[in-house]
Amino acid sequence: MNNLPNISEILINTFNTLINQFVIFVPRVIGCFIIIAIGYLVAKGVTIVIRKVLSSIGFDRIGDKLNEIGLIKQLKTEIKLSDIVAKVVYYFILLIFLTAATETLGVDAITSMVLSLVNFIPKLIAAAVMLQIGIMISDAIKGAVVATCKSFNIPSSKLIGNIAFVFFLIITFISALGQIGIETTLLESSFILVIGGVILSFSLGYGIASKDVLSNIISSFYSRKNYREGQIIKIDDVKGVITKIDNTTVTIVNDTTTTILPLQFFQTRQVEIFN
Repeated sequence: MNNLPNISEILINTFNTLINQFVIFVPRVIGCFIIIAIGYLVAKGVTIVIRKVLSSIGFDRIGDKLNEIGLIKQLKTEIKLSDIVAKVVYYFILLIFLTAATETLGVDAITSMVLSLVNFIPKLIAAAVMLQIGIMISDAIKGAVVATCKSFNIPSSKLIGNIAFVFFLIITFISALGQIGIETTLLESSFILVIGGVILSFSLGYGIASKDVLSNIISSFYSRKNYREGQIIKIDDVKGVITKIDNTTVTIVNDTTTTILPLQFFQTRQVEIFN
């Protein structure tokens, strides 16, 4: 019977340990909430200042350019960069104070998790900036492609421009994911295979469908130097004055008719030029 443990002594020691730990932990919890409260006030104050400063220097004009892009309009959203930057700074400051608060508690697991979030934010900002610049460059490339296709009277210029836009946007998106730290090797390989197949199919189909247009464009490089507006010419049974020459056609006007001929005709037909 003397070997039996003293239950009352064990309970008293356990209770004393709990009280001691509670007495130690309560000040840490109070300190943690005080640090979080201070961090919240600091983050709010800095956010208000940053938003006002960025708005006053016209930083939102970049966002206005993004809002004019067709893809952003389709999403029915409005980008205001001063608000976005202010929000990012707000959460960044809050996480820094939250890190200090978790260190006060002495819980290493929570501290490590918060630190990982703090380290992740700069990468996220860099990826967002990269994506924003990529969207603007993609839209500029789209506009250039559409303008070039229209200047050569190539049909489906908007379709070609949208394809170029999506192509460069996907490249930017993959690069942004890599900046964040996400492994993109498999995604890049899949994208290359898919885009290669799409480009090959589109090139074959579009080339067959547009062979006459392309033929006219190629002919224009050889024919335009031989003909000019105001010349009197005869091609087949059509005789008249050249009133207009564009990238694919020649307009011939006489007393009775106006005839528009493809430029490729001038490579395969006999043409008489009258002085």
